[in-house]
Amino acid sequence: MSELTAEETDFEAFRDIPTTTLADLLGVEQVMDIGIRPLWGPMPRLAGPAFTVNCPPGDNLMLHAAVHRAAPGSVIVVESGDLRYALAGGNVCAVAQRHGIAGFVADGVIRDLAEVRDLGFPVFARGIVPIPGVKEAATPFGLPVRCGGVRVEAGDVIVADEEGVVTVPAAQAPTILTAARAKLAKEAAQSLDDWERAHRTRIEEILKARGFEG
Repeated sequence: MSELTAEETDFEAFRDIPTTTLADLLGVEQVMDIGIRPLWGPMPRLAGPAFTVNCPPGDNLMLHAAVHRAAPGSVIVVESGDLRYALAGGNVCAVAQRHGIAGFVADGVIRDLAEVRDLGFPVFARGIVPIPGVKEAATPFGLPVRCGGVRVEAGDVIVADEEGVVTVPAAQAPTILTAARAKLAKEAAQSLDDWERAHRTRIEEILKARGFEG
């Protein structure tokens, strides 16, 4: 079977790939900072194409608009950076879920956590605050955003789980998926005894190269 192109990315397949595996392959530049975290748990792994939204501090208009425009399966990724005003609450999350949105990854905060948790709607964000933002600033959809310190473009693959959030650039997605599957298969075939022997050998070689004795 030929490798998929970026346009044919199997987003669903990324739900089987842990963020730890992706982080090993992509490096720290594609891993959002630890402030972007699951707001309830245990949360199923989230994976899908990024629908990018920019909300100025204190304003949530475009996230609220996005839930009616993003395609089913999308992960709405929000640049905000504001910790004072909620980007969304229980009803917005419920409507997003009704429309097939896979989840939110937001560099900001939400409210109505109990409602969101009861819905089972995945939200990765910086936290919770009770007061909502205003709805004034209309900004374009689909532009690159920065979320958790990572540049995200529309259509990039977002994968998020309890370990963190990783962005897979769209152009690399098919290659990374193939590499991730191979890495996981190799790890599954290796016993802990085999891993320990290889690990000890590697560590001892590094110590010796650095002149460590003891």
